[in-house]
Amino acid sequence: MSTTRPCSPGDRGPEPIGASGASEGDVPGGGMSREDAVASSTGRQVRRLSLDGQSGVVPLARDFARQALYAWGWLPAASADRRAAAEDVLLVVSELVTNACLHAEGPESLRISCDNKVIRVEVADRGTGQPAPRTPHRAGRPGGHGMFIVQRLCLDWGVVRAPGVTGKTVWAELGAPA
Repeated sequence: MSTTRPCSPGDRGPEPIGASGASEGDVPGGGMSREDAVASSTGRQVRRLSLDGQSGVVPLARDFARQALYAWGWLPAASADRRAAAEDVLLVVSELVTNACLHAEGPESLRISCDNKVIRVEVADRGTGQPAPRTPHRAGRPGGHGMFIVQRLCLDWGVVRAPGVTGKTVWAELGAPA
């Protein structure tokens, strides 16, 4: 269960449109990029949220992701497995955004895309570092668990850098619930 919410995401109804800080399916003042339009035309559903200059970005990102999960039918969860899958997505969103806050000069944007098999979470930031799970992982010690959690929950994850541009995009993919 989420430590930032009084109940699990599958136990409550969807938040009102706009409660996440963005209109249904779009970035405030943004619009769909060409890449997002292509993804949508291929059956992949895409949502983007600008986090640049925002305060409280971790709960904002979680709320945005939760709203997307409702729109895509992952929530409300009909079974414990589906509820666990939704909670995993929200945890990965939290971990990637938190890492951008702590280690990469803050997140610029969150992009979530979904098809019938995989959900992909992408967090763009201004940082130059390379995220990696700490080794050895020390479960009993505070801190240093974010990328270990992402690695354990996800099918795959990685980092994309654009040539000549400062920053990177950290992405992670999770399997859709059955």
